[in-house]
Amino acid sequence: MKEYLKLIRVKHWLKNILVFLPIFFSISMTNLNLLGICLIAFLVFSITSSIVYVINDIEDVEKDRLHPIKKERPLAKGTITITQANITACFLSIIDICLMIFLYMNNRRIGVFIIPVAYLLLNILYSKKLKNIPILDVVVIVVGFILRVMYGGVVIDVEVSKYLYLMIMFGSFFLGFGKRRNEILKNGEKSRKVLERYNKEFLDKNMYVSFGLAIVSYTLWCVDPTTIERIGNDYIFWTIPIVIMILQLYSLHIEENSHGDPVEVILSDKKILLASAFYMIVVVFILYVL
Repeated sequence: MKEYLKLIRVKHWLKNILVFLPIFFSISMTNLNLLGICLIAFLVFSITSSIVYVINDIEDVEKDRLHPIKKERPLAKGTITITQANITACFLSIIDICLMIFLYMNNRRIGVFIIPVAYLLLNILYSKKLKNIPILDVVVIVVGFILRVMYGGVVIDVEVSKYLYLMIMFGSFFLGFGKRRNEILKNGEKSRKVLERYNKEFLDKNMYVSFGLAIVSYTLWCVDPTTIERIGNDYIFWTIPIVIMILQLYSLHIEENSHGDPVEVILSDKKILLASAFYMIVVVFILYVL
């Protein structure tokens, strides 16, 4: 069972928390019906992403066996066969379809099917071709994060602020370029074909441009009259320094001894976890108490 959990990358389900952003910032978390719908949407995207991971591992099994980190993955290590991986992907697909049908029966919005399928097809295309094309390889990562937020809005029929989308977009570019940067430093340009087209200086510049734009976008969201009207006060403005600190802590971590994987960075750095927890406490107080 442990090997199967590693195969479907349960730890990386953390990324799908973005599905909850629309319900959280629309101040609807106390609506248990909507919260339940978002939990199912979270499972849909988590299972969809797991299917993507399984397909990618099947596609890259030979390359992974030569990689210093990826050689420990179940398929590369041989603890799970390709046949077993294909059966797992089929089983997950059946569960995923059933959950999407349930969501569709709830709100009759075709987006509950289109968005996860688009994510799946985009990542299959990434695995086959796009991962070897510079910039587009990071764009696919960015689109994946945006689709998660979009899905959270679709399932509960809430419009997401464009500034929030911009914050997610630029933040995702920051994470994506940071991951490529550290892959070059840790594993060399030969570890991933696309890295032959990148260099540290280019990735550094684009990483920190994205860093700045993410902060600007979050700031614009905080001072947007629509945001202030929805929340009922303008205190969310005071969370901007906390967001800057979290991004700076993340940047500091990947500038040190890190492979740059966002989930690994967040889960392994107590300062980032504490700062994120503090941010959540402050925002919950502003949105749901004041």
